[in-house]
Amino acid sequence: MKKFTAIGIVIIFALLSFISCEKKPAAPSSGVAQANDMLSLLPVDAQGALFIDIHRIMAIEAVDEIIKEDEESYQKYQEFIEKTGIDPQEDIYSIAASATIGEGKKIKTVSFVLNLKYTRETLLPLIKENMEEEEEFTEKEYNGFTIYTIKKEDEKEVSFTFLDDSNIGVGNEEGVESVIDVLQKKRENVFKNDSLAALLADANKGAMFWGTLAIPPEIKEEMTNVPPMFKDIKAINAASLFFDYKNKSFIAEIKLLTGDPDKSQQIADSLNGLKMMGSMIQIQDFNMAEVLDNIEITAGPDHVKIYASFPEELLDRLKEKEKK
Repeated sequence: MKKFTAIGIVIIFALLSFISCEKKPAAPSSGVAQANDMLSLLPVDAQGALFIDIHRIMAIEAVDEIIKEDEESYQKYQEFIEKTGIDPQEDIYSIAASATIGEGKKIKTVSFVLNLKYTRETLLPLIKENMEEEEEFTEKEYNGFTIYTIKKEDEKEVSFTFLDDSNIGVGNEEGVESVIDVLQKKRENVFKNDSLAALLADANKGAMFWGTLAIPPEIKEEMTNVPPMFKDIKAINAASLFFDYKNKSFIAEIKLLTGDPDKSQQIADSLNGLKMMGSMIQIQDFNMAEVLDNIEITAGPDHVKIYASFPEELLDRLKEKEKK
């Protein structure tokens, strides 16, 4: 139970009160914050950004069934709610996140902002109580906020800060500091990023999950071991995606931006070739074509679009076959 609670808290922080008497800028209130409100807390130097509407996801009937289908897991879920005072289906609203890539294609900073209902006086002691023996807990002050860091012996660490009564900043230490800087108007937000601004403006912000990514030239230059079939992948300059649930179907779209109609067509042809080969795979009575036939890959003047629509009924049938 102790380990489940710790894992639960980490999950909330990884996809999820003023600290001093000093008056601080206001962040979005829980339950009313929109996608743009949340992303406005992410730093300008981000190379990718995403938004997850947790409240909508948790309201899907199929998700509710998954939560409740295993009696033992559901009991632990209820115990987690009792301990933390946080019901993921009711109290977690949304997550906005961004990342920057440093040298060697390694992630330099990662920043999450969780919008939720919580009580700091309950959550903080519980986090400390459920730490593993090998973990180290530290605190430091940064511009009027307290940044808490949990560090393991293998150097892996996660930092967080309570931005206000509705929002928690999570990430590595530098990522959390960047969110505080944006909140205090000491750093521009992601909407001032020239590479991402157009992508963000064109994003499907009504979807449950959506994201954008600008691919730096230096990253493409390091793509040296690309199979010949995908040599044109270096033409991709940016990508956007969304995932949603409508009319009893799960839908998703990935758009790869190239700016070159010939390259777009070549990438689409390569992906359709893989799709055709995958459709021939059959394992017992399961044929991959049942899934892949719901995926459409097309090329536009400046992009490749991968669109998928999976009716809930299809997923139920696949689930029954998996059980057999």
